[in-house]
Amino acid sequence: MQAAIFDMDGLMLNTEEVYTLVGTELLARRGYEFSDELKNAIMGLRPQPTFETMIRWHALDESWQQMAADSNQIFLALLDEHLAPLPGLFDLLDALERAEVPKAIATSSDRRLVEACLSPFDLQGRFQFVLTAADVTHGKPEPEIYLTAASRLGLPPQETVVLEDSQNGCLAASAAGAYTVAVPGEHSRDQDFSCASLVVESLADKRLYEALDLACVRPGGPLE
Repeated sequence: MQAAIFDMDGLMLNTEEVYTLVGTELLARRGYEFSDELKNAIMGLRPQPTFETMIRWHALDESWQQMAADSNQIFLALLDEHLAPLPGLFDLLDALERAEVPKAIATSSDRRLVEACLSPFDLQGRFQFVLTAADVTHGKPEPEIYLTAASRLGLPPQETVVLEDSQNGCLAASAAGAYTVAVPGEHSRDQDFSCASLVVESLADKRLYEALDLACVRPGGPLE
């Protein structure tokens, strides 16, 4: 593998937990509950299909733009109290940097929200570039974002490894031809990851370091 491409939400940061709080508040304001079924249906989607799905789900009489604006306001208000990096993230980034492996982010989120999430941890400068929902026409599970990322890295997709936490994200990466690593969280453990090349417990899993050929730079020393 010549480069690593990271999803962001639920993979690098606990934003899926934050989005659960956002979805709960967003729909509570409209008299509805944010069910697990709806949450699974929208996970990994770009903003427009996310809110269009919510609108269809509950037959809401408003535009997806109105929903997005309300959601973004709630999300940004919650970040200071709830945002946190997920286990193993910084050690993995350090190991990739010591091995001089290029890194990129490919997320379905809005760029304003992405910047708000990366900024508190000084993360954006550690990646060659960040692709967001605004950079593609067809979002996950379509492969466009990972094909675009590989192209910008100057590599065929087959020489990239993609790290994802959701079924939609893994479908996108697999369809692009990337080596697809699923890192399910509590929010996605019940999803289907049969398309993934590898499923690991966390970003600290030694099997991930093996797949990335990072055994010699793994925190704590070489793998046994």
